[in-house]
Amino acid sequence: MRKRSKYRPKGVLVNPMGYIKDGLAPMTSHADELVTLRLKNHAAMLALLQGTAGTSQMSMLIAMYNITEALHKMGFGKEYADEVTAGRQTLMDIVHRSHKVGKYVPTGPEIAVLNQLLELHDAQMEVITVREMDIAIKLAQKEITSGRATNLRKPQ
Repeated sequence: MRKRSKYRPKGVLVNPMGYIKDGLAPMTSHADELVTLRLKNHAAMLALLQGTAGTSQMSMLIAMYNITEALHKMGFGKEYADEVTAGRQTLMDIVHRSHKVGKYVPTGPEIAVLNQLLELHDAQMEVITVREMDIAIKLAQKEITSGRATNLRKPQ
C-alpha cells in the first residue's frame, strides 16, 4: 500500500486585494464583530461570577486567554507579562477546582485577575489590525495542535 502524501494545496483567495485591504484595517473598523466578541466574553465572565458558568462559558474565557497570550507573544502588551501568567494560573485553578467541586467557582483574588485579563484583551482588540488578529488565532491554534498548551480536561 502506498504512503499518503503530506502535500496539501494552499487555498486560493477569491479576492486577494480585498484580503490585503481588510488585513490592514484596524479591528475597530469591524465594530459589529468586536461588540459581539466583547459581549460573549463579558457574558461568560458574568456567568462565572454568578456561579452558573458551564463548559461553553469556560471555553470562551480560555479562548479569550489564548488570544491574549498570543497577542502578548507578538508584542502587544509586553509590559503585562505578569497579568498574562496570573490569568493562565487562575484559569487552571478554576478548572481544576471544578473537577473536585463540580462547578466553576472563582475566589475573590481570582476574580480580580480575570477582570484584569479581560481588560487587557479589550485593550489589545482596540490597537490591533485584522491581519494581526488572524496571525494571533493561527499562533494559538499552533500552540494547541503542537501539544504545548496545557490540557485542562478532567483526569480519567
